[in-house]
Amino acid sequence: MSDFNGNFWSLYVAALTLASIVGCLLLLWITARKKVVSSADNTTGHVWDEDLREMNNPMPRWWVWLFVITIVFGLLYLVAYPGLGSYPGQLAWTTSGEYSNEVEKANRELAPLYAQFTARKPEELAGDPSAMSVGERLFMNNCAQCHGSDARGSKGFPNLTDNDWLHGGSPEKIKETITGGRHAVMPPMAAAVGSPDDVKNVANYVLSLSGSPHDSVRAQLGKSKFTACAACHGVDGKGNQAIGAPNLTDDIWLHGWGEQAIVSMVNNGKVNDMPPQAGKLTEAQIHVLTAYVWGLSNRPQLARQ
Repeated sequence: MSDFNGNFWSLYVAALTLASIVGCLLLLWITARKKVVSSADNTTGHVWDEDLREMNNPMPRWWVWLFVITIVFGLLYLVAYPGLGSYPGQLAWTTSGEYSNEVEKANRELAPLYAQFTARKPEELAGDPSAMSVGERLFMNNCAQCHGSDARGSKGFPNLTDNDWLHGGSPEKIKETITGGRHAVMPPMAAAVGSPDDVKNVANYVLSLSGSPHDSVRAQLGKSKFTACAACHGVDGKGNQAIGAPNLTDDIWLHGWGEQAIVSMVNNGKVNDMPPQAGKLTEAQIHVLTAYVWGLSNRPQLARQ
C-alpha cells in the first residue's frame, strides 16, 4: 500500500511519457538520416511477387513537419495540462473542476426557473404540473437508482409511494432526509434476546404484530423476549420515527418478510445508508424534489395550466 502513497508511480508515469516522446523524435531522426543505396531506376532492389519493386522515395516534407508539430504540441500540452504523473499543469485543469464549472453554469441559467418555485410551499408545488415535471427529472437523475423509476423501491430501499415513513413523511422531514441523508443501524440483538430458539419465538411474535402468518405458540413464547426490541420499536411495536425504527405492525417489510428474514435481522443486525444530497443539489432543487416526493404518497390534484 505504501507504493501508492509515495512518488514512485507519479515519477514512473512522467518518465515513461517523456521517454515515449523522445523515442518518437529519435526514430524520426534516425529514419531521416538513413540512406538507402538505390539502383539506377530509383528502387531499393527489393522485389516481391516477381514484379513488385520498392521505390526509394524520401518521406514527404509535409508529413515530417506534421509529425514534428504533433510532438511539439504534445510537449506544450503536457506543460499546460496534467499528464506527467502528479504534475498539475500550468492551467491547473481538472475533470472535477470542469464538472463543477459546468454545474455552476447550469445552475445560474436555471436560477430564474427555480425562483418561481422556492417561494411556494411543497404542498402547493406538488399540485403544479410544471414544478412536478422538473421534480420528476431531479428524481430520475438522483433518486431512481435506488428507489426505482416508479419510486416503489425494492428490498432495502423504501417505497416512496405509500404512507410508511421511517423518519416521517411531512415536507419538513422529507427535506431533512434529502438534505442530510440518513444512517440507519440495527445492532445484532441475538445475545439480548436469548437462545436461537428464543430468536425464532421473537420472530414469530413480530410476525403476529402485523397479522402475518406465524406460529401462534412460538409467538406467545416470544412476547416476553420482545422487551429487548421494545427500546427502539416500542412496546406496541409501532416503531419510533425519531430514531427511524420501523413500525412492525403494518405488514411492510423493508429487508424481507418471513421468519427467516426476521431471524437474520435479529442475529446479524443491519446497516443502511442514504447519502446526503446537499452537496449535489442546490437548495432550490431540494425544495422542488421535496414537493415531488411528498406528492408521490399524498397524490395532490394537479392544477390545470
